[in-house]
Amino acid sequence: MITQILFYLFAAVLLISAATVVSARNPVHSVLFLILAFFNAAALFLIAGAEFLAMTLVIVYVGAVAVLFLFVVMMLDVDFAELRSGFQRYAPIGATVGAILFVELALVLGGWKLAPAASGSLASPMPPGMSNTEALGRLLYTDYVFLFQAAGLVLLVAMIGAIVLTLRDRRTSRHQVIRNQVDRKPADTIEVLSVGLGTGIRELGIYRPKVVEEETVATADAHGDGGHGAGGHGHGH
Repeated sequence: MITQILFYLFAAVLLISAATVVSARNPVHSVLFLILAFFNAAALFLIAGAEFLAMTLVIVYVGAVAVLFLFVVMMLDVDFAELRSGFQRYAPIGATVGAILFVELALVLGGWKLAPAASGSLASPMPPGMSNTEALGRLLYTDYVFLFQAAGLVLLVAMIGAIVLTLRDRRTSRHQVIRNQVDRKPADTIEVLSVGLGTGIRELGIYRPKVVEEETVATADAHGDGGHGAGGHGHGH
């Protein structure tokens, strides 16, 4: 009795939250109601005995997808009033597409029949002595392993396509050129200075980064007086 009450309660909240996702004017509220719908769907999975699907729904969809949607909606400065301005212009096309999808769904549901062995499968969804997660893993990675890998490849292609379509090469950004780094010689970046006697450094010289001539001239012009003063002070000693 308690299980039935919880089932109808979670199912009612799920339907209401799903309808609110579509009807809410604020996109942030839509994402929050979507998260609520995911939680109620996970509760229905728990009631049905599919604890693995329930935890996957919470971790993957609530913890990653819905939160990502929320961050994107909140960070992007989207003018939703401008987006709704063309609603009346495209309303006939949307209504036509919706009518076609409704007819297709009606034809599918009208020709759908329950398999004779479906009632027995529902009565014993997994072998005795095996958990729901183990049964799902054996079925997924044995009978449907190729379909599982194909689905992973499809998602990989979709991810690469999204990156390629949205990536823009900005001229202001600095890129690493591997060829220039490999072809660079020590003489192009380092110069050896011979230090005279009595300065506290050995005669072998020291290594320092090579200075561009223009920068050296500019530095000498800016500090010319200071350099002469330091040299005169040294001769005095």
